[in-house]
This record gives sequence, structure tokens and C-alpha cells, in this order.
Amino acid sequence: MKAKADMNCVGKTFCAFVLLTVSVAMVQIDNIGVSKIAGSSINLTCGDISRRDLVSVIWKIRPRNGNHCTLAYRTDQNKTDRTNCNERMDWKSSPETDSALQIRQVTLTDEGCYSCETVNSDGTFNQTYTLTVLVPPEVTLTCDSNGAAVCKAAAGKPAAQVSWDPNRDPKTELEYHPDGTVTVLSIYSPEETNITCFVSHLAWNTSQSKECQSENHDSLLLDMFLQYFAISAGLLGILFILALIFLCKLHRGRICYKSKIPETAPTHNLQDSNEQQELEPYASYVQKENTIYNTVYEVTPYLGSITEQIGSKPMPAFIQQQVEEMEMSE
Repeated sequence: MKAKADMNCVGKTFCAFVLLTVSVAMVQIDNIGVSKIAGSSINLTCGDISRRDLVSVIWKIRPRNGNHCTLAYRTDQNKTDRTNCNERMDWKSSPETDSALQIRQVTLTDEGCYSCETVNSDGTFNQTYTLTVLVPPEVTLTCDSNGAAVCKAAAGKPAAQVSWDPNRDPKTELEYHPDGTVTVLSIYSPEETNITCFVSHLAWNTSQSKECQSENHDSLLLDMFLQYFAISAGLLGILFILALIFLCKLHRGRICYKSKIPETAPTHNLQDSNEQQELEPYASYVQKENTIYNTVYEVTPYLGSITEQIGSKPMPAFIQQQVEEMEMSE
């Protein structure tokens, strides 16, 4: 009985040792969900695991759509191996120093499960990631003539959230695409003139907004513009007319009325001009002679009075000579 009891004790101890060994050798790290915007890059690590006595590292990639692929490295052979993995998936650096996986320019086809299996002297460790790719939508807002507004968030993943200001109950339609993206249509029939559409998405830090104005509001703005334009044009026309009148008075009607054609100046014959040039010296001479004659004519009576006063007294010879010359000239 004692031997049987000892055997049972040994068996239980061995089972406990085996279970403990298995639990230590297979360590499963929690699954981590990560998200990344399409077109960006992401790095996935194998966790905080000691690289002491590293044996191997294997990345097992299981996308939701497409073939599985693996990236493996063994230290004993210092060899890497890849199976069915595209060029955008590779080791971040050298696997013997860093076992992280890098995915460049993430696309929707990269969504899926990524598992890193690391083997060292302490056992085997698994780190798993679930990758979700975010696609930001393209937002547009249109307003029709009936006053309805349609806010569209096209091809987003996941579906965008649409709200309105003022807040009402719009009609929402969803359109699902084969690649997993969703288009959201929100139809809003406002009673106000100005409305705003707000779109929020996981790929954005803040929501985007689009403003729409009703057709009546646009017509009112157009009417106001036309009125102001007509008033301004009228004032400018009045100012122009007043300025024109002022200029007409200032220039004595030269701007308002066409000036008469000036009469043609009389033309002189070349011969008349030559005769005039020849007679000019003679005319000047005659003018001088007339001046002398007038002077003598004025002086003669004066000399006569002098002669009467002198009477019978003899005149000097030079005076008598001048008097005779004057009488002869008369």
C-alpha cells in the first residue's frame, strides 16, 4: 500500500511538472487591435521579449482576403525566409537585431491578423495584432432648387457619422461597396435659409463641415446686388453729366459745339511780296523827309516873328543863309 501511495505521489508530481513546463513554454500575449489610415506605414513588434539565446522569429500573416504569408528567421543558420509576402511587408531592419515587422503604404487588403512567434531559451512567445485600415470619406454638399440639401460622405471605412445644424431628423441612406467602404447619403429638408452639415470619422481628429444656403437666400442677395448696382450707376451718370456741363461752360462751348472752319487766309502773290520789300526803304525815306518838312514848317513862323522884332537890324550871315534855304525848300 505504501509503495502504491508513493507511486501516486510521483505521478502527480510529474504531471504537475509537465503542466508547468507547458505553461511556461507557450506564453500567449493578449491580442492587440490596431488601426491605421490607408496610405500610411505601420510597425508591429514582437513584444518586450528577451533576445537572449534567441532561436527563431516567425511572422504569420493571415489577411482577411488573400493568401497567408510568413517571414521567418533562424539564428542557428543566420537565414531569413519569406513566403507569399508582397514587397511592402518586410523586416523593419535586420532580424537578428530587431524582429519588428514594417508595412509600407497600408491598403485595405492588408487588414487581418498578424502573429509573431518568438522562441528563446525561456520558451515560445506569441504576440498577435488585428489590423484595421481606415479610409477617410470624401465629403460633398449640394443644395437643389426645392430647398433640399444632400450631404454625401463617399467611400469611407468605417461609415462616417453625419449630423446637421439646425438639428433635425434627416433621411439617411447607406451604400456598401465590395472593398468594404461605405457611402453615406444624408438628405435634409430645411426650413431655415442657412444649414450646415457636419461629418465625423475615425480617420480625422476633428469633424468637417459644409455650409449650404437656400435658393431664396441667394435670390435675395442677387436682388440686393442689382439694386445697389443700379443706384451706383445712376449716381455716376449724374456726376458725368454735371462734369460735362461744367467743362462746356469752362471752354465756352468748344466741347459741346463743333467749332466753325476758319476762313482761308488770303494768299499773296509772290510778285506783290517782292514789290512790298522793294518799297519799304523808300517809304522809310519819305517818312523821314516828311518829318523834316513838318519841322521846317513849324519853325518858319517862329523865324518870321524873330525877323519882325529885329526890324531893320542886319542879320548875321549864317542866319540869313539858313532862312534863305528854308524859303527855297518851301
